[in-house]
Amino acid sequence: MAHDGAEQALIEHRHAGLALVLICAVQMMVILDGTIVNIALPSIQHQLHFSAPGLEWVITAYALTFGGLLLLGGRSGDLFGRRRMFTIGVIIFTAASLLGGFATDQVWLIAARVVQGVGGAIASPTALALIQNTYPEGPKRSRAMGVYAAMSGAGGSLGLLLGGILTDVASWRWVLFVNVPIGLTVAIVAPRVLGTTPTRHGRLDLPGAMSVTLGMASLVFGLSRAATAGWSDHYTVAALALAVILLVTFVGIESKSPHAVMPLHIFKDRNRAGSYVIMLCLAAAMFATFFFITQFVQNILGYSPLKAGFAFLPMTIGIGGSANIISRLVSRIGPRRPMTVGPLMVASGLMWLSFVGVHAAYISIVGPLLLLAIGMGSTFVPLTLTVMSRVPRGEAGLASALLNTGQQIGGSLGLAVLVTVATSVTSGRLASIGHTATRAQHALATTSGYDAAFRIGSLIAFVGFVLAVTVIRTSAHLPAAVPSVGANAEPEAAVA
Repeated sequence: MAHDGAEQALIEHRHAGLALVLICAVQMMVILDGTIVNIALPSIQHQLHFSAPGLEWVITAYALTFGGLLLLGGRSGDLFGRRRMFTIGVIIFTAASLLGGFATDQVWLIAARVVQGVGGAIASPTALALIQNTYPEGPKRSRAMGVYAAMSGAGGSLGLLLGGILTDVASWRWVLFVNVPIGLTVAIVAPRVLGTTPTRHGRLDLPGAMSVTLGMASLVFGLSRAATAGWSDHYTVAALALAVILLVTFVGIESKSPHAVMPLHIFKDRNRAGSYVIMLCLAAAMFATFFFITQFVQNILGYSPLKAGFAFLPMTIGIGGSANIISRLVSRIGPRRPMTVGPLMVASGLMWLSFVGVHAAYISIVGPLLLLAIGMGSTFVPLTLTVMSRVPRGEAGLASALLNTGQQIGGSLGLAVLVTVATSVTSGRLASIGHTATRAQHALATTSGYDAAFRIGSLIAFVGFVLAVTVIRTSAHLPAAVPSVGANAEPEAAVA
């Protein structure tokens, strides 16, 4: 009976509105940090004397730890209490941001980015699980998920906008310092407004956690290195081979462990499994899009960092606005239709971008950016709702962590593949011209590489559309999450 009372208290929590603000602020901060540093990289390189290969690690260090530790972070919230782990993750992230902003050398900054990734991996999956525990199934939860999805979707493009503003107006250090007041506010207020969630007797599956974390880190490293050193590079091949070995080992451990960090039965639901793959496809197409559009407007159109950041404003508004609209409609029309139309719009927007030439004005990319934004905003909410539907409450952190993991791994994979495509096409065009290539010919060859990458990205997004049509079979009204049952269920103890 005590458990029933605790669950009821979660659903009827009187601070639900403020709780949503805090949760979304943290999710925005974590996602935004994956891109906010991009536009500041030239300033960082100049001030801290990074080499070109070393500079990549300012981005990669965060992606490695964030993507690699998400499953462990989600599971820790399920076991030790989501409010507690959410707050701990925010504190770690905030402290690392503060220290990184004061960095005086390369090692200091990269180490701070690693610790940021650790904090983000703890806070992000528990954030989505806290929404599930705060709002009852129905229109209220759909709207809350819509706000959360809008923050997640707009975070990447907003990071580019904010990064440009802060770098131009203040200093590159403020792309890290900006997290400090937000994080401190959340850390102070969260214990007072977030509902308590049950902890569970059990322990972390450390062998599984280590194998999947190192495997994912090796995979992300291999994919990131492939983008710059090529697929035949010895370190690339070694990292990807090690990733395969570790991930196969992880599956073997999870199939036998009574305390699995990722119980394999979570993939038995076809809608949930399909949603994870759709997210991976969309992230693969979209993360690289941010990279290429940023390069296009700065290197081809000659924009400053500030102007380049504002170039993404239509995308930020489009994702947020469409996610908000879909969150209000999804309870009536069901998630399958927007989940199907969204990837098709993304594929169309990327194909449209592939026809934008070297002499194009900015106005010519606004239409494709809006189409991409509406497609992404239309997909995030139904994907999130489908993943969290019917998931046992004890595995809500795991389910949300897998969605974020699909986004991170998909983004890394897409960046590696599409940058390789763009580089190959550009190099081929320049080789055919020879060493006498003019600046205009170099720009034309570079744009041709971007166009080829957009076409491959469009194909990847179209795969997401095909999966939505053939795999997803959701009803108009998604059922609520159910209590944990089965062999992996453990009795619940105190609340945290």
